[in-house]
Amino acid sequence: MLALLIENVTDLRVLLALVGGVAVAVTIMTVAAPLLEGNVLGKRMKSVASERDKIRARERDRLARQVDKVSLRQEPKAFMRNIVERFKLGDWLGTETAKRQLVMAGFRGQQAEVGFLFFRLVTPIGLFLFALFYLFVLNDLGQTVIVRAGIVIGAAYVGIKAPEIYLSNTMAKRQLSMRLAFPDALDLMLICVESGMSIELAFRKVSTEIGSQSVALAEEFALCTAELSYLSERRQAYENLALRTGLESVKSVCTALIQAERYGTPLGTALRTLAQESRDQRMNEAEKKAAALPPKLTVPMIVFFLPVLFVVIMTPAVLKALRAF
Repeated sequence: MLALLIENVTDLRVLLALVGGVAVAVTIMTVAAPLLEGNVLGKRMKSVASERDKIRARERDRLARQVDKVSLRQEPKAFMRNIVERFKLGDWLGTETAKRQLVMAGFRGQQAEVGFLFFRLVTPIGLFLFALFYLFVLNDLGQTVIVRAGIVIGAAYVGIKAPEIYLSNTMAKRQLSMRLAFPDALDLMLICVESGMSIELAFRKVSTEIGSQSVALAEEFALCTAELSYLSERRQAYENLALRTGLESVKSVCTALIQAERYGTPLGTALRTLAQESRDQRMNEAEKKAAALPPKLTVPMIVFFLPVLFVVIMTPAVLKALRAF
């Protein structure tokens, strides 16, 4: 039996038949394998699409539940809006300069404008009535009627200027915060652009990273990213960024971005140059403040330090002289 098996295995015809059978089997498996596997990519894409639809539906439901609680566009108070519309304050109190300052101070939308006009009307009237009641009813401070009338008029004038002063101070603080953080933000933007990011992704990345130094600058970059997404002209988004900040360094960067969009110039070189200029400008401002410190200290030294110094130096001599005489 064993001998017969060895003889069949060593037979050339049997070997050829085995090799042919294996070849036929491999060929059939190779041809039939793709047909048996099915469309795996199609199944994966279908599952991704269904999952995306589920996420979209879930987010829509969540936003629908929150729409009554939170609104991105804040509406002005009803009584403020009624007073502003009834007295037409926008015609004789609202100016283009005040509107630009409101935007640069971070107050946006109709609520900010209505509130500013309302307080420009209410503040002088309130201070006028308070000063009138206090000086002519409660306490005249020992002054004549003319002096008290002048104080009342001065209080009304202070009430007129108080909203403008508050707005100017808020705008100055906001611009100072953005001015100090802008060189670092420009360096981050340069790194993002040179790494291959688009300008929208660069603005978005910088807005998330620069928030620890300046919340105002991060907010402006985020708004610019949103405007780049939905405005028809990208140039308008850059111009709006320059208008909202009111900084010359930001205007220079926006001009460079507009020129790069129009003429196709390399953006990395322009951003590197502007970043260096912005750092130099920040250093020059620090040096200017340091150089202005000695003249500012002159009057305090004369008023507070020199009298004390004279007392310390002259008191022992005066005491010795008194004892001698």
